[in-house]
Amino acid sequence: MLFLYNLIIIFASQVVKLLALFSPKMKLFVDGRKEVFSILKSKINTTDKTIWFHAASLGEYEQGLPVIEKIKVQYPNHKIVITFFSPSGYEVRKNNTVADATVYLPLDTKSNAQKFIKAINPELVFFIKYEYWPNYLNELKKLEIKTYLISGIFREKQAFFKWYGGFYRNALKTFDYFFLQNESSKNLIQSIGFNNVKISGDTRFDRVVSILERDNSLDFIEQFKNNKTTIIIGSSWPKDENLLVNYINNASDEIKFIIAPHNIKAEQISNLKSQITKTSVLFSEKSTIDLSNFNVFIIDTIGILTKIYSYADIAYVGGGFGNPGVHNILEPATFGVPIIIGPNYSHFAEATALVHQEGCISISNQNELNEAFDNLISNEDVRHEKGHICSTFVQMNKGATDVILKHII
Repeated sequence: MLFLYNLIIIFASQVVKLLALFSPKMKLFVDGRKEVFSILKSKINTTDKTIWFHAASLGEYEQGLPVIEKIKVQYPNHKIVITFFSPSGYEVRKNNTVADATVYLPLDTKSNAQKFIKAINPELVFFIKYEYWPNYLNELKKLEIKTYLISGIFREKQAFFKWYGGFYRNALKTFDYFFLQNESSKNLIQSIGFNNVKISGDTRFDRVVSILERDNSLDFIEQFKNNKTTIIIGSSWPKDENLLVNYINNASDEIKFIIAPHNIKAEQISNLKSQITKTSVLFSEKSTIDLSNFNVFIIDTIGILTKIYSYADIAYVGGGFGNPGVHNILEPATFGVPIIIGPNYSHFAEATALVHQEGCISISNQNELNEAFDNLISNEDVRHEKGHICSTFVQMNKGATDVILKHII
């Protein structure tokens, strides 16, 4: 099976090179991996002690950040290496300040795994949430390098739990310990014979709680808000925006809207702006404009949405009309903001819990969206109650990072 897997990886490596000719994202995926070993050579010496964290993409990086930061404190003489699989993670966080070296993870061939691990020579390795690369894991096991899964989550439909899943179960045997998000994940992995497991919870809660300790002020958002009720629309997709634009165009001028789309390509931003009949302005246009004169502020940049949520009276988080579903709702929740999302949220435990607790409202159509917004805008008590449910939920679920570190250190 490993032989077949290696053939598939080699075949896939050729396919992505072909796709890179037509896809900018695939071009980043391919070209970024050409620089991995030269970057490592310039930043990691053979005498360095290192700790390696792997994140599939941006969400997993943010999820692992509380552990990375605390490990950095506990191991001040070690260098931190962070790898990404996806361009959407690497390209956004390649210049982070927490790691000593940040690179793409080379594709999972046996030679890549041996070369990469030799280059960084890690003492500890952390895979965040998921991604199980057999050649890397086998090499780590062979070298007796302690390897952990943090904020892990398992689902019944995964290959590990199928009759044909022996190859994938063998990959799990290489981990020294599993720190999981919930009881169902623990039960699943124990059902196939793994008992080196602990429910730690989700480190994302620690990440968003820490946001409250920093300065989240943005003068230009303060100017735009101008003490009016403000709805923040984060990570929206066109299917979300179809409903949202209809509501915005018919809303009172006393309500302000800030839209931070998931995709900030110029063509899509221009299309979104053209649909809005209210006075609207882009982030890229803000420098010479009095923002308080506008009803809609479109954020055509990245990296500031979290701070913007601190100004929300109501938040709409996008992605819930797509697959796999809604984006991160914990950031607005930590600020005590009531949240509205689309119907596809069942894959996300925090969204499911907050819908059940009624801090978060799921809508499926225009009428439900209109009703949810109107109710929250007109009833301040309801708004505050739902916001309190959200902030309390976040505070009650923090602490996963300390559970992990207490076991490791």
